[in-house]
Amino acid sequence: QVQLVESGGGAVQTGDSLRLSCAGSGSQFNLRAVGWFRQTPGTQFQFIASIDWNGQDTYYADSLKGRFTISRDNARNTVYLQIDSLKTEDTAVYACAVSRYSSPYYYTERDFVSWGQGTQVTVSP
Repeated sequence: QVQLVESGGGAVQTGDSLRLSCAGSGSQFNLRAVGWFRQTPGTQFQFIASIDWNGQDTYYADSLKGRFTISRDNARNTVYLQIDSLKTEDTAVYACAVSRYSSPYYYTERDFVSWGQGTQVTVSP
């Protein structure tokens, strides 16, 4: 069973940048794709991006391309999400999840088997 812990969230202002981290444990973490999602109260998780098992291939939600960058460092068992030019509408809980697959092209919630607790990002004007 893979366990995930997110960090790096916080309260920021529009235009700032943040780098979120997803630290994984368990033998499968470095063999699977990892994705980032976000959720606001009363809504379902929104897919942001995913990265394959060795960091060579990525996939982004069309609506969020450009300001989000996913990367991973398997030596540190960590996947990152860089968010630039933050907007108020980016306010959400951001969570990472481990995929059933090594490819990043499976990006619905049911494609992911282990989830972290999330980290809150709050963007003020």
